[in-house]
Amino acid sequence: MTPTVLLIGTLDTKGPETAYLRDHIRQYGCSTLVLDSGILGEAVGITADFTREAVAEAAGSHIEALRSAGTRGKAVEEMLKGVRSIALDLCAQGKIHGVASLGGAEGAILAAAAMKALPVGFPKLIVSPLASGFRKFGPFVGSKDVMVMHSVVDILGLNDLSRALFDNAAAAIAGMAKAYEVRGPLHVASERPAIAATMLGNTTRPLMRARPKIEALGYDLVIFHANGVGGAAMEELIPQGAFSAVLDYTLSEIAGFIAGGFHNAGASRLDAAAQAGIPQLIVPGCLDFIVFGAKHEVPPQYRDRPTYYHNPEFTLVRLTAEEQLAAIRLLVDKLNAASGPVTLLVPLRGGSIMDIDGGAFWNIELNQHVLDIFRADLKPGIRRVEFDAHINDDAFADVTVEELKRLLL
Repeated sequence: MTPTVLLIGTLDTKGPETAYLRDHIRQYGCSTLVLDSGILGEAVGITADFTREAVAEAAGSHIEALRSAGTRGKAVEEMLKGVRSIALDLCAQGKIHGVASLGGAEGAILAAAAMKALPVGFPKLIVSPLASGFRKFGPFVGSKDVMVMHSVVDILGLNDLSRALFDNAAAAIAGMAKAYEVRGPLHVASERPAIAATMLGNTTRPLMRARPKIEALGYDLVIFHANGVGGAAMEELIPQGAFSAVLDYTLSEIAGFIAGGFHNAGASRLDAAAQAGIPQLIVPGCLDFIVFGAKHEVPPQYRDRPTYYHNPEFTLVRLTAEEQLAAIRLLVDKLNAASGPVTLLVPLRGGSIMDIDGGAFWNIELNQHVLDIFRADLKPGIRRVEFDAHINDDAFADVTVEELKRLLL
């Protein structure tokens, strides 16, 4: 079977460029389908397999209605529904093996609407001048594995530079599509179950120590970076049956939801495992800080708090007592709502690099208050283990493995 790549583009402004990408993808041994996500003009230099009229109808509208929507934003909001619907249908039917787009702001957002809805493991590529790192990548990537390639030049015209870049894009998506056609969609391997875990640089050392011990038990350990996106991605994969258990070792995303900063995974963090009823081993790590950029980028209202210089790009800011206690109460509520077995493992000598005797975030009275909440408010069915060590101590990593074994056996 010849793999097929879906190309999404606003063909009134990116027609010749999309045609060039299409032709080179074909030269690399793939078939193509072209979807026109434009709204205002007609396709230039290329014929679409899915016209803008068909895309508008897939959104439950008509192209003329979108053209008279009042604002371009409203029209784009509707059009992206059609783009997403067609792409998902083609993927579900096994008719495409990759998706790519050349686009500016509007074109990239329209293509991303489909890519962020497609499953993990399905090849996705956006080529855009917005992908320089000066813009946030969230609108293009969400929590999925979208490859974002900086086009260097704007997507208008073909010349030696743009051809070289588009050739690379064609080769990349063609190679990925061929591999996907052979490999197929992501499937959970029943013979080697997986455990999801959360980690930051703050908690890397104990997870490195625990991983081979957990793998020796017959499980893969799939680790997510708890940066506001990793935890959200984990939450999306849990209902798909990807994991047999969760080792939530790093809860900075709960702190971020309460107090702000970069590491905010939203209100539903910790819900998926609770609803799925799979075992959860919870370590209340990294609940004492939020994360901002370089020191000069920390918002003024946070600058009088204790901070930690994590690296030149990231500054950690301590939560207030009120914020940390709010995060702890939210955590308790989440755990009490779980439908499956839960163990809470508490490091008594601190839960982050700075939360240690003599550290910038150490507050022994607050830590005692946190412990009192755990003791008083966790429902009786939840196992609570208090261990006299710091979260990054080898002894704590070892007891984590033992408690995980206890949950699984």
